[in-house]
Amino acid sequence: MFEPSRRRPQTLRRLRWPAARIARLLTGIGVAAAWAGVGVAVAAPFRPTDDAQVVERLPGAGDAAVRALRRLHAQLANSPDDVKLAVAVARRDIEIGRGEADPRYDGYAEAALGPWIRLPQPPVEVLVLRASLKQTRHDFPAALADLGAALARDPENTQAWLTRAVVLEVEGDYPKALGNCLSLARFADTLLTAICTDGVMSLSGNARIAYDELQGVLAAAPAGESAALRLWASTMLGEMAVRLGNPAAAEQHFKTALALGIRDVYLLGAYADFLLDQNRPQDVRSLLQGEVRIDPLLLRLALAEQRLGAPELGSHTADLAERFAEARMRGDIIHQREEAWFTLDLLHQPGPALRLALSNWAVQREPVDLRILIRCALAAGEPSTARRGLEWLARSHLQDPHVGQLTARLQEALK
Repeated sequence: MFEPSRRRPQTLRRLRWPAARIARLLTGIGVAAAWAGVGVAVAAPFRPTDDAQVVERLPGAGDAAVRALRRLHAQLANSPDDVKLAVAVARRDIEIGRGEADPRYDGYAEAALGPWIRLPQPPVEVLVLRASLKQTRHDFPAALADLGAALARDPENTQAWLTRAVVLEVEGDYPKALGNCLSLARFADTLLTAICTDGVMSLSGNARIAYDELQGVLAAAPAGESAALRLWASTMLGEMAVRLGNPAAAEQHFKTALALGIRDVYLLGAYADFLLDQNRPQDVRSLLQGEVRIDPLLLRLALAEQRLGAPELGSHTADLAERFAEARMRGDIIHQREEAWFTLDLLHQPGPALRLALSNWAVQREPVDLRILIRCALAAGEPSTARRGLEWLARSHLQDPHVGQLTARLQEALK
C-alpha cells in the first residue's frame, strides 16, 4: 500500500506498506518584479555559460531504486499499451519523488499514465492515481470526484478509501473522514486502520482515547510490520502528544520515528515545528542543516536562524521570497500556509500574511492552519477575520494547547 500524508496522499498499493510523504514543487527561474518593494533582494536568474556545467545534482539519482525505476520506464517505452506496467511505473515515480521531495517525478508519473489519464473513464487504478496527483496540487474537489468514481466501480479499493479520508481530514471535515476510515477498516490491516481512525479522532475531541489506542496497536503490531508504517504511526503519536500537552512523550515519539532511518520530509517538518514551539532553534538548525531544497523545511530552518541571529538568514530569506514569488506566478497554492508564515515572521508584513492565511484557510483546515490564521489576524489588527476559524473550532472540538492560547487572545481582542 501507499501511505498518504495528511497533506498530500500518495498512492496506496494493495500490499501493506506505505511510502514516504511530502512532495515539493520546485523551479529555478528568478522573478524579481513579483517581490518588488518587500525589502528582500532577489537574485538575477542564473544562466550557465557552459553546456558541460552542472546546474543541479538530482537527489538519489544514482541509487538502486532510481536505477530500477529507469529500467521500468525503459520497459514501458517498449510496451506503451501495457496499463498494468504503466500503473506500476507511475506508483514508483510518485513514491520516489515524494521520498526525495522532488515533484518532477509526479510529471513522470503523469507521462507514464498518458494514454489513460485523460480518458473520461480510465481504469480504476489510473483514476486513483490521478486523484492522488490532483490532491498533491490541492485540487481537493477534483480529487474527491475521482475517488468517488473509483469507489463506485471498486468499493473495496483500499487506496481510494484511505486517500479520501486524508483529503477530508485536511479539509477539516472530520465526520466524513472518520466514515471513510471505518470503510477502510473492512479491508485494511489493524495498524493502518488505527492510524486512519485514531488520527481523525485525535483531532475531533477524543485525543486521549485516540493516543492510547494507537499506542496499544503499534506496540502489538507484528514484528514484520513495515518500518515505514511504524514511522507514520510514531510521527502521528508525536503530534498527538504535542496536542495533549506532553512534550516529553512527543519528543520520544519523534525520535523513535527518526531512529527508523527512513528519510521522511513530513516527520522532519513536524519535529522542527515541535522544536520551534519549545524554543530550541539550535536543535532545529542541527536537524535541518542542508535541507535547503524543500521550501517548508527551508522556512523552518530560516525561522531557527532568525532566533539565533545566524548569518545565513539573509540569503535564505531572499531564496524563500523568490520561490514563493515563482509559485504565485505559476498559480501554485500548495504552500500558501508556509508563505503566510514566512510573510508574517520573516518579512514582518501582517496585512499580506493575513490575506494568504485566509486564502489558505479556504482550502485546508489543520491545526497549524488555524494557528497561522489567528496569529495573522491578531498581528494585522483584524481579529474579526478569524471568526470563521473559531466557528470551525467549535464544531471540531479540537484539543490543542497552542490553539487554545491563541483562541483566548483572539476572543479577548474581539470584545
